[in-house]
Amino acid sequence: MKREATTHEVVCPIDPATCKIIWPEHHDNFQFVTPADHYVERDGVQFAGIHLIIDFWGAKKLDDLQLMERALRECVIKCGATLLHIHLHHFTPNGGISGVTVLAESHISVHTWPEREFAAFDVFMCGNARPEAAIGVLKRAFSPEEINITENLRGIREHAYIHGNPI
Repeated sequence: MKREATTHEVVCPIDPATCKIIWPEHHDNFQFVTPADHYVERDGVQFAGIHLIIDFWGAKKLDDLQLMERALRECVIKCGATLLHIHLHHFTPNGGISGVTVLAESHISVHTWPEREFAAFDVFMCGNARPEAAIGVLKRAFSPEEINITENLRGIREHAYIHGNPI
């Protein structure tokens, strides 16, 4: 069974028993396809993708690992993204969670401090994915009292700086 080549340069078969991609080895005969351009255009500006930095204060259930995974999976669906892998780590004794949802379009990462009722989410997506759709999902899951969201358009060359100097 082959999947459509949308975000990868290599068409890889999927193992029907595990639903996991069978990544090619260097000696395998695999099909190269022309990669699509997943840059975004908004109001005449072209960029690589939208990166949302989302801070929650007064949030609840930030130590609930199963809730976190369900919320991240729902974010992927609502955003129209493609899930590749989720890895979450549960810290003890405070129960904080750090993790990443790896997407074909980029990632969603999370770091929580339940003892402070604080969570930091990064949602970065390119192409036709809608990262802003993750905001409502995360709000419903963790009921923050206060939210701060910063939007960065990644990959705009004329706005590239290193240590305050244009490159």
